[in-house]
Amino acid sequence: MSETAEGLTRPEDVTHGRVLKIALPIVLSNATIPILGAVDTGVVGQLGAAAPIGAVGLGAIILQSIYWIFGFLRMGTTGLAAQAAGQGNRAEVAALLTRVLMIGLAAGTVFIAAQSLLFWGAFQLAPASAEVEDLARDYMGIRVWSAPAAIAIYGIVGWLIAAERTRAVLVLQVGMNLLNAALSIWLVLGLGFGVEGAAWGTFIAEWAGLALGLWLCRAAFRVPDWRDWARVFDRMKLANMARVNGDILIRSALLTAIFTSFMFMGSGLGDVTLAANQVLLQFLHITAYALDGFAFAAEAIVGQAFGARAVATVRRGSLIASFWGLVSTVLLALAFALFGSAIIEIMADAPEVVDEARRYLPWMVAAPVLGLAAWMLDGIYIGATRTADMRNLMVISAAGYFVVAALLIPAYGNHGLWAALILSFVFRGLTMAWRYPALERAASA
Repeated sequence: MSETAEGLTRPEDVTHGRVLKIALPIVLSNATIPILGAVDTGVVGQLGAAAPIGAVGLGAIILQSIYWIFGFLRMGTTGLAAQAAGQGNRAEVAALLTRVLMIGLAAGTVFIAAQSLLFWGAFQLAPASAEVEDLARDYMGIRVWSAPAAIAIYGIVGWLIAAERTRAVLVLQVGMNLLNAALSIWLVLGLGFGVEGAAWGTFIAEWAGLALGLWLCRAAFRVPDWRDWARVFDRMKLANMARVNGDILIRSALLTAIFTSFMFMGSGLGDVTLAANQVLLQFLHITAYALDGFAFAAEAIVGQAFGARAVATVRRGSLIASFWGLVSTVLLALAFALFGSAIIEIMADAPEVVDEARRYLPWMVAAPVLGLAAWMLDGIYIGATRTADMRNLMVISAAGYFVVAALLIPAYGNHGLWAALILSFVFRGLTMAWRYPALERAASA
C-alpha cells in the first residue's frame, strides 16, 4: 500500500486482507469498552455504598450524552479525510486534522464555561437523591475539564480510520482504557479518594489519550500544510464540513430518538418487560461492536475510492466489506440462538426478567442479519459523504418506525415494539440500497 507524506494511503485494489486489516483492530478496540465500564463500576462498588455507584454511573451518562453531540466529528472526519487522500490532496488531509482538533478544543472549552447550566439541565431531566446528585456534581466537575480532549479524540479517531490505521486506533483506545482502570484502582482504593478519584483517573486518561493521539498523527505535523491557516480556514471547506457534520448530527439525533422512544414505550408495558428489554438491547450493542469494524473499513475504502473517482473500487470495497459483515452477522445470529439464554442469565438475576427476556430472544437472533444492510450502508454513505441522503432516509425510516409501533404495540405488546425497532433497521437498509446507484453516479461525476 503506497503512502502519502502524512501517512494516508492511496486507493488501489481492494482485497479481503485489506478489509480485515482495517476491521479487526476496531472489533478488538470495541471489546474493551464494556470491560472499562465493568472496572469503573467494580472499583467504586468497593466503597461499600450505593450512592457512589449511582453517582459515577449517572455522571458518566450525562457527560457521554453531552459529548455525543460532537460524535459526528468521528464520522464526518473519516469521509472527508479519506476522500482527500483518494484525491492525493496531502495539504487538505493535514489541514482537516487541524480543523477537527480546533473544533474539539473549542467545543470542550464551551462545555467547561457552561458547565453549571448544563449540569442543572441534566438533573432537571434525570433527578436523583440529594446525596447522589452532590457526588455526581463532584464527579462531573472534575471530568468536564477534560472535555476538550475527549471531543478532539473523536476527530483523531476518524482521521486515523481514514488512513486505514486502525491498529493505531486500537493502541489509543486500549491505552486510554488501561490507564483509566489503573488510575481508578490506585486513586479510589489505594489513596481513598472515592468518587473524585474515579473522576481524576478519567480526566488524566483523556488528556493522556489526546497526547497519544497527536503522537500517532505525528506524520501530519512533519509537513507545513497543517498550519497553512488560509487553507485551514478556507470558507468553502468549512462550509462543506459543516454541511456533512450537520447532516450526520440530524441523522444521529433521529436514531437516538428511536432508541429512546423504544425504552419509553417499553416502560409502559411493565417493569419486568422494561428490564428484559434493557438486557436484550445489550445483544444489539454486541452486534454494533462487531459490525463497526467492517463498516469503518467501508468508510475508509469507499471514501478513498470516491475521492479518486474510482467507481469500480467503490463497488468492490462495498461488496467485500459487506461480505465480511455478513459472515459476522451469521456467526452472531448462531451464537445468540445457541447461547442467548445463557447470556441472559449472566446479565440478569431475577427469574421473571430472565423468563421475559427469553420470550423475545428470537428477535435478537434475527436482528444482526436484518440490520446488516443498515449498518454497512451507513459506512458506505459516510465514506462517500452522502450525508444528505443519510439524513433524509433516516427521516423516512424513523417515520416508518413510529407508524409501525403505533399499529403493532396495541395488538402485540412487546413483540410489536421489537418488530417496530427491527423494521426500522430494515427500512434504513432498503432505502439506502434504493439510493445506492446515485452514490455510484456521484463517484463517477
